[in-house]
Amino acid sequence: MPQYPNTELAQLIIASCAANEIEHIVISPGSRNAPLIIGFNKSKYSKTLSVVDERSAAFFALGIAQQTRKPVALVCSSGSALLNYYPAIAEAFYSNIPLVVISADRPAHLIDVGDGQTIRQENVFENHILFSANLGGGNDSELIEKALHTAINKKGPVHINVPFDEPLYEKITAENIEVAVQQLKSKIVKIEEKSLLKEIPLDVDELQIFADIWNASAKKMVLVGQHFPDELLQTQLEHLAKDPSVLVLIENTANVSDPKFINSIDKLIFPFMEDELVAFKPDILVTIGGMIVSKKIKEQLRNFKPKHHWHADAKRAFNTFHCLEHHFKVSPQLFFSQFFFLTKSKESNYQEFWLHKKEIRLQKHHEFMTSCAFSDLKVFNAILATIPNHTQLQLGNSSVIRYAQLFDSNKTWRIFCNRGTSGIDGCTSTAIGAAYAVKENTLFITGDISFMYDSNALWNNYIPNNFRIIMINNGGGGIFRFIPGPQQSDALDYFETPHHLTAEHLCKMYHFEYSTAKDEAELQLQLSNFYEDSNLPKVLEIFTPRLENDSILKAYFNNLKA
Repeated sequence: MPQYPNTELAQLIIASCAANEIEHIVISPGSRNAPLIIGFNKSKYSKTLSVVDERSAAFFALGIAQQTRKPVALVCSSGSALLNYYPAIAEAFYSNIPLVVISADRPAHLIDVGDGQTIRQENVFENHILFSANLGGGNDSELIEKALHTAINKKGPVHINVPFDEPLYEKITAENIEVAVQQLKSKIVKIEEKSLLKEIPLDVDELQIFADIWNASAKKMVLVGQHFPDELLQTQLEHLAKDPSVLVLIENTANVSDPKFINSIDKLIFPFMEDELVAFKPDILVTIGGMIVSKKIKEQLRNFKPKHHWHADAKRAFNTFHCLEHHFKVSPQLFFSQFFFLTKSKESNYQEFWLHKKEIRLQKHHEFMTSCAFSDLKVFNAILATIPNHTQLQLGNSSVIRYAQLFDSNKTWRIFCNRGTSGIDGCTSTAIGAAYAVKENTLFITGDISFMYDSNALWNNYIPNNFRIIMINNGGGGIFRFIPGPQQSDALDYFETPHHLTAEHLCKMYHFEYSTAKDEAELQLQLSNFYEDSNLPKVLEIFTPRLENDSILKAYFNNLKA
């Protein structure tokens, strides 16, 4: 008979997580959370994972939840440990990723009396959390279930704050835990049966009003942001592209592809003259998916607003372009499934004209790349040409995600990036969590500042041997040389973070294979065997010219105008 903590609150949480099939439990060491550690460690329903650094642990859990699309629980001690979860919680909030934060706390009589390792933990994430359950008030079972159901059904972070009084380490042999799990499961089945109807179809008469506007319009744009790979959505977008009046714009994190889609938005828009900016303006803009990376499309659609902007998403609609007219509160798949019955193709040259422009840009792109000097841009050209099929590609923020958008993606890749808050703080940890959660090879491409900032991510016992990191070391925050403001500020060093650090000793300490490249020949040589099987994960560090990258990228964009 397994031994469980002799604490009713801990028993209740463990039973509830088991009943709701929350399998992965990421624990950061501590003492106040001892009842939870003891219980989850003994639970046959849990896979417990220990990650010391709470900030890294939270992003690691985020990566697992990103891939499994199921809630992952985080368990920490009291005090500042909890606050280190906040960056990942904010990312989960904006990226619709389910996390269950379970924090141990001091009992109420020890808060704000000078007791050690004690802060005000109740509702500490209130601006970026879907639900907060502060236990110890008598309705604990109800609060726990509501928190877990919220994470599962609304896809986002929740917080369960649990006050524990001493003693913390007492254990009991308890049959009642298993009984509680089965009882809770029987209740949950009934709840889930009702929730199958939660995706209620749109009213057809109301939808017909929008379809009439659609059918009368000759210039329609569908913009797809960050989205998990989905075969039905891919098929639906392909169907849309058969209409000559529809232009489909995608980002690589949309995880859809087709020759008729515009996949490098900045590459298309950057050279536009005034008349082209006007001509590109759609009558109708339909947006789906999450955050948009392209600054150019945001600028374009804010300055040249469509007559109508509709967004389809079951959860939320951001007014990104300051002209949102209607939110269809269903999944994009259900929206299109209904909408297609009401729409018809419209004669137009809108799609053909801009696809022709896309081909011109692509030709200019290839011409420039053949003579491009070794640089960040050239490195991306080489990397993206060698990534194996069926790779999970995790991208760092800042320059990395933007460079990647300039190139075609292999349709067999699955591409992800922390674009909810677009921070660099946990990209490596997220990639490691994602790599742990899947069987396929995972490649993480990152910059030097992002890599160094999250170097504790490598302090992790669950990194698979098929995990690969390519770190582009341009000497510190190269994006700030491309943005005009920092260079004109006379304080560039405070924006750019110049340094002479390398990953070599980190790799030795954390048992990664380490290799370097400083020019194109070395890069091609290293890439030739970088993805081969090995007994250790690998890091390839590529050194690019810090003072030349920005001028080469500017030349690239200027060449598109020629």
